[in-house]
Amino acid sequence: MDAALALQMGEAVAEKVLRYRRDPSGWRICRQGDGVSVSWRPSVEFPGNLYRGEGIVDGTPGSVWDYVKPLAGSLREQWDENVTSFEIIQSFTDTLCVTRTATPSAAMRLISPRDFVDVVLVRKYEDGTICSNASNVEHTLCPPKPGYVRGFNHPCGCFCEPVPGEPSKTRVVTFFQTDLRGSLPQSVVDAFFPRSMAGLYANLQKAVR
Repeated sequence: MDAALALQMGEAVAEKVLRYRRDPSGWRICRQGDGVSVSWRPSVEFPGNLYRGEGIVDGTPGSVWDYVKPLAGSLREQWDENVTSFEIIQSFTDTLCVTRTATPSAAMRLISPRDFVDVVLVRKYEDGTICSNASNVEHTLCPPKPGYVRGFNHPCGCFCEPVPGEPSKTRVVTFFQTDLRGSLPQSVVDAFFPRSMAGLYANLQKAVR
C-alpha cells in the first residue's frame, strides 16, 4: 500500500473520530456500571450503530497507552479477551501502519471468529491525549483467511486522556462501529458490543495494575 494514501486515509479517519469525541448529541446509554458507561447512536457510515465507551483507568496516559496501542509491540492480545492475535501487515512510520486483528468466537459461538484489516494512525494532542484511529482497508498482503469471517471496521478510535488534577489516572474513551458481516441476527450484534466494551475496561484495568 502506498504510504501517502495510507496517511491520507488515516488523517480522514482521525478527523471523524475527533468529531465523535467532541459531539455530545444523540448518545443513549445502553450499559453502565463499575465506573464505565457505554452508549450508542445510529451510525452515519453504515446501517448499524456507533458505540462509545468511557471510563477512568488507574495509570498514567502513557502507561495505559502501552496496553491499548495498535502498533508494533502491542500488548493487546495478552489481556484483551476479544483479541486472539494482532499483527502488523505494513509499517510506514512509528505512528502509521496497516494491521490485522483476529477475534475469537463469541456470544456462545453464535459469532464465529472474525478478522479485521485496518489502516491505523496515532495522533498526540497538546493536552497530553494520545489517540488511535483506525478504519478498514484492503491489502494485497492480507487476503481473507480460512476459518475467519472478514469484518469491516468503520472509523473507530481510542482516546487516552489526562484527568485534570489526577496525574495517575487516565480517561479512556473508545469508539466502535463495526460491521461483523456474515448472517447474524441484529439482536445478537446489539447485545454483544455493549457487553464486550464493558469487559474491555475491566480487563484493561487488571492488566495495567
